[in-house]
This record gives sequence, structure tokens and C-alpha cells, in this order.
Amino acid sequence: MKVKHLIGVIGLGLVTSVGTTAQAQTIQEAIRTAINSHPEVSAAKHEVLAREQEIKGAKAGYLPTVDVAAGFGKEDTKSPTTGQRDVSLDRTETSISARQLVFDGFATRSEVKRQEARTESARHEVETTSENIALRTSEVYLALLTQADLLKLAEASLQEHKSIYDQMTLRNQSGVGSRADLDQIAARLALAESNVVVAQANLMDAVTNYYRVTGVMPEVEALSMPSNNIDLPANLEDAVELALQSHPTLKTANADIDATIAQAEAAKAPFWPDVRLEADASWNEDTGGVVGEDERQVIALRMRYNLYRGGADKARRKQTHYLLEESKDVRNNTSRQVVEGLRLSWTAFESVSSQLQYLQAHVDAAQATKQAYINQFNIGRRTLLDLLNTENEVVDAKRNLIRASYNQKLAEYRIYNSMGLLLQKLAI
Repeated sequence: MKVKHLIGVIGLGLVTSVGTTAQAQTIQEAIRTAINSHPEVSAAKHEVLAREQEIKGAKAGYLPTVDVAAGFGKEDTKSPTTGQRDVSLDRTETSISARQLVFDGFATRSEVKRQEARTESARHEVETTSENIALRTSEVYLALLTQADLLKLAEASLQEHKSIYDQMTLRNQSGVGSRADLDQIAARLALAESNVVVAQANLMDAVTNYYRVTGVMPEVEALSMPSNNIDLPANLEDAVELALQSHPTLKTANADIDATIAQAEAAKAPFWPDVRLEADASWNEDTGGVVGEDERQVIALRMRYNLYRGGADKARRKQTHYLLEESKDVRNNTSRQVVEGLRLSWTAFESVSSQLQYLQAHVDAAQATKQAYINQFNIGRRTLLDLLNTENEVVDAKRNLIRASYNQKLAEYRIYNSMGLLLQKLAI
């Protein structure tokens, strides 16, 4: 089954079930599509929008509050005002009050700073999520190309085995070849058929993984090995320095520290007096057992200062101190993880890059050996088993080279993902 036909069958099945259409995409287009449509990125963006509203909510503490109240009901009164007589009146009341913050121990200012830091943290989290989706898209993109090439290799090997089988069948019919040779090539032909089936299944899995990450069906034959060459830093030390400066996860951790610092400042507010400008006006009628209107208007600057709350404020200050130390520990651990991930990616890239020249040499030597064995087989100096074994060696060598070639590109992308710069380097 050809690659194009196979993907057409797969694509048809998914189109029927999810209503998407196949698209041809470069790796940059695939990453853009994934980032713009992936639920994880969307959720992170909505978190930013939610925290922006929390900033507005915190800033509302600077603005006045106005409350209106009204009521009507029955009031029974017995007091010196009524001469100790029971008086029952229909009471009505209306009031309006306004409060304006003057000083609250910097609690509002600290809360605004905390929400701004939390919003900044959420923005960097969007960057982190986008970077990770970009890497996952690169993985499924390159995996799809790998499996497509491996399927083509398996199909080419199958055709080679069919050609040898036809040749041995003619030899057997003419009495030149042996029955054992025919059985041997028949067994290898069956194995080659099985290898094609396995390669087709692997390609189907790769297509499914691609759709899961990007949300679109690929046009496999339109995809190609990314040709853009990304210049890596000169050495690992430079890469680590860039990662510590640029990685959005570290920026998120630093923003979380800023938020905790602001939270600690807010915890000091109860040790200060709370000062507010208050205005109240009320219009009541038939209250307190007295018939008639009772109107009052008050404007006052009021100070409130808590003297004792059971040690809760002191405990809160200590709590925020420990939370601040915790956020610093999280940042330091994140820094270690970033460096660890970068070093592992760098080692993987250097390893696969070193392998490539030897894998290519293996392919060249195996192909040369195969051609020599074919010539020797035709003049009776090599057995069929020798020929089939060298064919398998060529296939294995090519399979290893295909995987290593794509793994090198993926390792390249992982290095820049470990630095938080993959999207920037791909100009996305």
C-alpha cells in the first residue's frame, strides 16, 4: 500500500468522525496551528485574562464604596421615651453611606502588586505552554516523516524480495535452483510483507498522534524534513547562560516570588491603623416609639486600630515569610531542572550528530557489499542466504540512518526548547 493511499484511508476515517480536512503544512505552520488551537494554550490565555480582572478588582480598593438601604416594617417600643408605654408604629427607613479609603497600612497597594505579579506569572506560563506545544508538534511532525520514510524503505525492501523470489522461481523451474533456496526466499518474502504491515501500523499511529497535537490531518507526502538550520550556541556554558536568562518557566518562578513578596507586605497591614472618610445620611420615620421624621447626616474621618486578635496577624506575617522562602526554593529547583534538561538535550544532540557519519558510512559499505554479492551470486560464488543477509543489513543500516537524521533535528529543537527560545528561533 502506498503512503499517499494509506494516509488517504486514515484521513477519510477521521474526517468522517471529527469533520476535519487534510492540510499540507510546513513545521512552522503546524506549530502555529497547534498553538492557536490547542486547549492547553487556550486555557493558559484565559488564566491571564482572569488575572487581569483580579488586578482591576484589587485597584477597586482605591475607589469609594456607596451603599443604599431602605426598609419598612412594624416596630413595637417600650422605653423612657414612650413613658414606659407600649407604642406600635409603622417604621420606615432610608439611608445612604459612602466610604473612601485614606490609609489601610498599604494593604490595597500590596494586593495590586500581588495581582500584577500573578498576572505576569500567568503570561510567562502561556509562553511555557506554547514552547512545550511547539516541541510536541515538532516531535509528532518529525515522527510522522520518520514513519513515512520507514514505510517507503519497507516497501522498497518488499519489492527487492519479490524480485529475488521471481528470479529463484524461474531458476527452480529450469532446474538450476534448489527447492531449499526457493523456500528460503519465500520465508524472507513473508517477513518483508510483515514488515510492511508493521510500518503501515506505525505510520497510522504517527498520523493519530499528529492529529492529537495539531488538531488537523496531515498530507504526509507534502511534508518534508525542515531545511532551516538553527545555529546553536558556541558551547554548553553559553547555552546554560541563555537558558537562565530566557526560559519562561524561570520567569514564572520569579514572578511568583514577586507575588509572595507583595503578599508578605500586605500581611503587615493589620499592624497599621485603618483610616477612611465616611459619609452617612438617613431618613427615617416613626422610629424609637416617636411619631415623626428622623433625619441625620454625618461626615467623619474615622480611624480604626485593632489592639488584639488572638495573635492571628502575627501568625499571618510568619506564614507569608515561609511562603516567600518556599517560592525561592521553587525557583531554585526550577533553575536546576532547566539546566538539567538543557544538558541532557545537548548531550543527545552531540551523540546523534557523532553517529551520523558512521551510520552513513555503514549504509555506503552495506550497499557496496550488496552489489558485490549480487555479482558474485550471479556467477555462483555466493549463496542465496549470503545475498538475503546483505539485503537485510542494507535495510537495517538505512533504517538507523533515517531515525538518526530526524533525531538530530529533534535534538536541535529540544536544545532551544530547553532554553525557552524554540519559537523565537523558528520565527513564530
